[in-house]
Amino acid sequence: MRGRFDNLHRINALDPVADHLEIHRLTLTEEFPWDMRMAFNLAFNRSFALPRIARRLVATGVILRAPRKRADDTGIIMYEILLHGPDSPRGKLALRRLNEAHRGFALDNGDGIYVIACLVVVPMRWLLRYGWRAPARHELEAAALLYGRIGRLMGLRDLPADFAAFEAYLERYEREHLRPTPEAERIERTTRDLLRARIPARLRGAADALVAALYDEPLRAACNVPEPPRWARAGLHLALRARAVRLRLGRPRAVPLFADGIVTRTYPGGYDLAKVGSSVPSQACES
Repeated sequence: MRGRFDNLHRINALDPVADHLEIHRLTLTEEFPWDMRMAFNLAFNRSFALPRIARRLVATGVILRAPRKRADDTGIIMYEILLHGPDSPRGKLALRRLNEAHRGFALDNGDGIYVIACLVVVPMRWLLRYGWRAPARHELEAAALLYGRIGRLMGLRDLPADFAAFEAYLERYEREHLRPTPEAERIERTTRDLLRARIPARLRGAADALVAALYDEPLRAACNVPEPPRWARAGLHLALRARAVRLRLGRPRAVPLFADGIVTRTYPGGYDLAKVGSSVPSQACES
């Protein structure tokens, strides 16, 4: 399809270090908008399953009382940073709101790096499996540089330097720390509706099986989610691969994601960024 790979050519012509923000914006808003939003949900779900984070989230109670608002608040804050850049006025304000949300949370440095690693690795793994094309090397490294930069601005230390290092960190940290806890199970049950909403209405009766099929074995084990039936795993995989083929053969996206601003269910009439996200973060929003 004419023009389908124009953005890829553009990405490959950019410098993954100097142009990492522009590269990641193209990945997010033009090349894989639906996939990236889905993968962000899975990335945050994964970080919530880490025992210390799960305990603290349950202790605050915010994610349990208002999962939709927490999802939208975090999505707005993250997308404001990604769309405008951490050095822009709106990006700086969003980062300030992000840091204020973590104030008093006492996030362990290793846990914090794991959260960033989830944001780097989980979306790229999703694209490798279900994207209409595989992510380019520049896209992998741009993600590592951008989220690593955000992590440093959050006060984290000793972050991995590139995608391979983030991936190795995530795998090692999960082997050492990811364990089943009642808190992780409770959070997963509460936030599952956010993923159910992404399943077509005609399949809602099978929503729990399909959500379980979205998770891999380590995440299911940490949240005590039963293994999905074979039909759910196979059906989900085939549907997502068919979607990828259809997109590959179709027209490129005409209008970038969020071209008209970020609209969420919590703030249908818009929002004041200075007042968004008053406590610990949740999943990325659906827009």
